[in-house]
Amino acid sequence: MNRLKETLKNGIMIMDGGMGTYYASKTDTAGRSCEFANLSEPELIKNIHREYIDAGAQIIKTNTFSVNRVNMQGDEELAELIIEKGYNIAKDAAKDDCFCICDIGPVPVVNEDVIPKDEYIWVADKFLSLGADAFLFETLENYAAPQKAASHIKSKNPDAFVILSFAVMADGFTRDGIFAADIISALKDDENVDIIGFNCACSPGHMLSLLKETDLEGVNFSVAPNAGYPVIIQNKSLYDVDPKYFAEQMVNLAECGAVILGGCCGTTPEHISQMEKALANPQKPATPAEAPKEEQSSEEMAASLFWDKLINGEKVIAVELDPPSDVGLTKFMSGAWALKGAGADIITIADCPIGRARMDSSILACKIRRELNIDALPHMTCRDRNLNATKALLLGLYAEGIRNVLLVTGDPVPTAERDEVKSVFQFNSRKLAAFVNTLGKTQLPSPFHLFGALDLNAHNFNVQLRLAKEKVKHGIIGFLTQPVLSDKALENLKLARNELDAYILGGIIPVVSAKNARFMDNEVNGINVDPSIIEMYEGLNRDEAEDLAVKLSTDFAHKMADYVDGYYFMTPFGRTGLITRIIENL
Repeated sequence: MNRLKETLKNGIMIMDGGMGTYYASKTDTAGRSCEFANLSEPELIKNIHREYIDAGAQIIKTNTFSVNRVNMQGDEELAELIIEKGYNIAKDAAKDDCFCICDIGPVPVVNEDVIPKDEYIWVADKFLSLGADAFLFETLENYAAPQKAASHIKSKNPDAFVILSFAVMADGFTRDGIFAADIISALKDDENVDIIGFNCACSPGHMLSLLKETDLEGVNFSVAPNAGYPVIIQNKSLYDVDPKYFAEQMVNLAECGAVILGGCCGTTPEHISQMEKALANPQKPATPAEAPKEEQSSEEMAASLFWDKLINGEKVIAVELDPPSDVGLTKFMSGAWALKGAGADIITIADCPIGRARMDSSILACKIRRELNIDALPHMTCRDRNLNATKALLLGLYAEGIRNVLLVTGDPVPTAERDEVKSVFQFNSRKLAAFVNTLGKTQLPSPFHLFGALDLNAHNFNVQLRLAKEKVKHGIIGFLTQPVLSDKALENLKLARNELDAYILGGIIPVVSAKNARFMDNEVNGINVDPSIIEMYEGLNRDEAEDLAVKLSTDFAHKMADYVDGYYFMTPFGRTGLITRIIENL
């Protein structure tokens, strides 16, 4: 049987601390990858290992956290050499005094050619070829790829020992939007995962609070918090939690049931030494005071008339207004008033369409909800917001009575470079949906109603359907479609009705001229205009074109009536008067 696994049966074990930050403090090389020191300074790395061992560590990690072919820019020989040197240095330092575990950090996804599962397996195979039998995948944001790598390791060596450790922030989420309880649920019965871990991302006190709120019954878990939170001094990240305080909180974590205790960023041999002493002679440490929890009012904070109408089987009407590109709101708000008067049930607001900055959709949604007393559906893109900003925005929306949100990936920000689009995309829309869905279930009195986009004009609509089904699995309950302006789009709508277990709002955009039709057909993603429609508009003046737009939009609405739960009107050029005519005509 695996010696580490067998020893762990005898009680708690201590793991070492943060190699990277400790190496940087000793060498004054902040920002430099310490893994290269396996080649250039092997004795220094060995001595650091020994410092942690002498401090009381029973498990040391190989100095290989960031070593994979992606981080080595495709240099496979270099990555393999650093792995081999790192493993041999750690084994030599450990001798018979402690155990050595292979440290594998997260694989960055820099392009579609990078498949994390394959890279994790490649790194694991290199360690296996060296005779390794203990593996730590740490600072993870998602479990799918590492879980498959764990299965691969056990297929090669059933007696191997595998830890999957996740960087979960104090609010319970990883940067990928995965909730701690969902990680436990997904992995606790997986026989290929021996330990579920939590490391980095938060301090020991916050990690303690998090684990107290997580059901860990029957779970073998490890903890390796940071030594507090970093402060930046002269462009260096410094951690200054007192080692004795760190040790006290680690005793609390041990009492929660952790079987392996170590440290991450900022934890030095002194932190490990103080922890070893505290665990050997536990005093009852003071648990950090918890702020009293605010009681939620039993009164419903905000009703959604749009949602009530939708679930009761009534056809709903949603109308999209583009937010202004300046601070002028008169046209936007007067248009919203007119649409409410015409019978719109909800106003949808795009989030910086075409990747160009406009007034924030969420702020406008709150203003509409407050001043017009009508539901608003802000679009929320994955672009330009990380997890923290997204969560903060959602909490604000909830407090303002917004209960419906449209989640989309978002148009990329255009740049001058021909081969590059510079944007911030921490999520895709499916991951974003999963995050918002979990947030609603765990940290809000009631969940948001999540909507997604469905492109009926896609060249390969079967791919769109597959993605839509994945979105439904992640919490999307309804779709707003791209406009129907062709028989093909109508047929795809019928197919979507049969295939998707979700509400569907059929997209309608009035064509206002032949020029407008040609532009949309050629330059707007997700819109295809039938050539016969373009011909109808040739030679018409504005009034004639609007009359035709009312007729065609009404006709399309009637054609799709049996396949939709409502209509989603897109307002061209801010012409809300045209939309109100169509609504009244319906």
